[in-house]
Amino acid sequence: MNQEENTVVTKEGIYQYKFIKIDLRPGFNASHPKEDYRKIIEEQAKQGWRLVQVFAPPTESFGSSAYFEIIMERMTFN
Repeated sequence: MNQEENTVVTKEGIYQYKFIKIDLRPGFNASHPKEDYRKIIEEQAKQGWRLVQVFAPPTESFGSSAYFEIIMERMTFN
């Protein structure tokens, strides 16, 4: 699991975004993630993050993606 965080300042407040990359198993099991994405989302929610989207990139050679990204958001009050 790889993660990256970004901060965006708007008129409404300061938002943090977290992008969590989940690799998929190669071959015929490509539809199965290597990690339990539901557990990851639940753990992030406990830390104040809200699920925004699950992004699947363009497919690879056999019609399946190699990974997907979970996009989380939270407002900060700094």
